[in-house]
Amino acid sequence: MRHVFGFVIGAVVTIAVVFGAGWATQDAVQGAVKLVAPVDDGRVLAAIGVMALIGLIIGLVLVGRISPLATFVPSMVLLAWTVVYALDVTRAMSLAPVGPAVQRDLAQAGRGMETLLSSGVFAMLGVALFLPVFMPSRWASRRGDDAGFEETPDQSYY
Repeated sequence: MRHVFGFVIGAVVTIAVVFGAGWATQDAVQGAVKLVAPVDDGRVLAAIGVMALIGLIIGLVLVGRISPLATFVPSMVLLAWTVVYALDVTRAMSLAPVGPAVQRDLAQAGRGMETLLSSGVFAMLGVALFLPVFMPSRWASRRGDDAGFEETPDQSYY
């Protein structure tokens, strides 16, 4: 059951990283280009807050003792998209939701996705999220850790 829960958490982390970071990247980059102080522009401040929240989510998933699927799912999405980008840039960029028919904030997230993909940030996050999969302790059940352990006082000390 914990692997099902881990898969769901992995899907949520994937959506947060891809869409949330994509949206936040566009506002942060626009603020940096215009040399706007974050305290003067609410959208830039919100973008930095969203990035901090996404960093917190990624950090909790990386260090938490949950199913390795919570990191495996987003890592595979990010790494697969990076491989597609390396093989065919046009096809990889067509996966981002941009264009006139897309809602404005979603199109902004799509442009941010393209920025993160082309700059290698998605590749870097994909590798970082893939590493916990190699830790054997993350695959083991917690119930197996305490099996046969009883807390009885040792009589030799008394």
